[in-house]
Amino acid sequence: MSVRRVMGTEVEYGIAVTGQPSANPMVASSQVVNAYAASTVRARRARWDFEEESPLRDARGFDMARQVADPSQLTDEDLGLANVILTNGARLYVDHAHPEFSTPEVTSPLDIVRWDKAGEQVMLDAAVRARQLPGNPSIVLYKNNTDNKGASYGAHENYLMRRSTPFADIVKHLTPFFVSRQVVCGAGRVGRGQDGRQEGFQLSQRSDFFEVEVGLETTLKRPIINTRDEPHADPEKYRRLHVIIGDANLSEVSTYLKIGTTALVLAMIEDRFIPVDLTVDGPVAALRAVSHDPSLQHLVTLRDGRRLTAVQLQMEYLDLARKYVEDRYGADADAQTVDVLARWESVLDRLERDPMSLAGELDWVAKLKLLEQYRERDGLAWDDAKLQVIDYQYSDIRPEKGLYHRLLKAGRMERLLTAQQVDDAMHDPPTDTRAYFRGRCLEKYAEHVAAASWDSVIFDIPGRESLQRVPTIDPLRGSRAHVGDLLERSETAAQLVAGLSR
Repeated sequence: MSVRRVMGTEVEYGIAVTGQPSANPMVASSQVVNAYAASTVRARRARWDFEEESPLRDARGFDMARQVADPSQLTDEDLGLANVILTNGARLYVDHAHPEFSTPEVTSPLDIVRWDKAGEQVMLDAAVRARQLPGNPSIVLYKNNTDNKGASYGAHENYLMRRSTPFADIVKHLTPFFVSRQVVCGAGRVGRGQDGRQEGFQLSQRSDFFEVEVGLETTLKRPIINTRDEPHADPEKYRRLHVIIGDANLSEVSTYLKIGTTALVLAMIEDRFIPVDLTVDGPVAALRAVSHDPSLQHLVTLRDGRRLTAVQLQMEYLDLARKYVEDRYGADADAQTVDVLARWESVLDRLERDPMSLAGELDWVAKLKLLEQYRERDGLAWDDAKLQVIDYQYSDIRPEKGLYHRLLKAGRMERLLTAQQVDDAMHDPPTDTRAYFRGRCLEKYAEHVAAASWDSVIFDIPGRESLQRVPTIDPLRGSRAHVGDLLERSETAAQLVAGLSR
């Protein structure tokens, strides 16, 4: 393996109703999703198929009992909230109190960036359409992870892995990586502690909300390693590693490295290529301590007695990844794998020498530079409320208001994609996974798609007494190469299903 594997992200957006601090966020979120659906989804709106979901299955070999699960874990229940499947293969829906965008399945870090950015554009479009409805107040969306009042909402990653990989190996080798990864992909946050009352600046918006090392929960007792075992694929072959510890990034470089470096580490774990024990003593405390030190000088203690900074710990993984790629691929390594390694090395080198030199590439550095400029200009202490406002403004997805977008417009943030590539991804699915089949079916046969999910599309065919379920259990089948010609030839859903049956 390289950086390429089946992957996806899920981002819950912060939501506020201008002038109505007590507004019901669930209602506001539903207005956003429904406004987008009403204006973009043609014919009948396919429902989400919950039948194959199993959110209480634990990778450690058991199922949590429903009666003891927190209601937020029961994602296999249809609560009647707004829920839309898009022609790009993505899912736009209300996850309790937040609008959420789940990318379609993709196979490379750059494609994650592309469809994650498309999600931002979908959310922006949805909020604009919601504000245009008669009598609706102004709804503002933020791509962030906390309201700084004690609540946090997720930006999850999903990576398909070989089922044969021992879960204990994943925990052992991935935990130190996640403790230190925030130096590269933290979104930056004003305030410390879950309620943000302690003054200061930290690397990550999520780190203060993690309480245990390993667990199934995602909203309570958040674990560094989540054990949810819901592969949305053949469970004999795959597990889907559900990563809940990352921040919601606006920087394309931060997202690209977050996904690319994690994919490389997972490849090494699968191939048992990590010969050293990088276990960190007290990883939950270390996670928070690293986040709380933007000088990057905090030392974490390893089980073998060494004391390293988070940047140095990342360099340990980088050295292993370089050796791994050279050993397995040599000169045949694909371009994105080579690029991820080069960018990872460059970023870590500069973080050691001069972190502020990365203000055009990493979210937390860009945000810190802005905040320091305001602090110097206006003589602000870290507990000044103006700085928290600036923090929120950085993540505002409105181009005319968001500070990230202003930096982007001024040419002060590096882009990996063109605006056209992102705009196209709002409507077009990736071509190399089953998302292509799902998205094209919704575009071409909308009135006859009754439901869909990650691993199925269900058709309501005229003249058939029962619904016709087309399983898509293999994430790499249903690609354009696999079904493109059949989709082109099939004028109706009935012809498509008949062709698939043959």
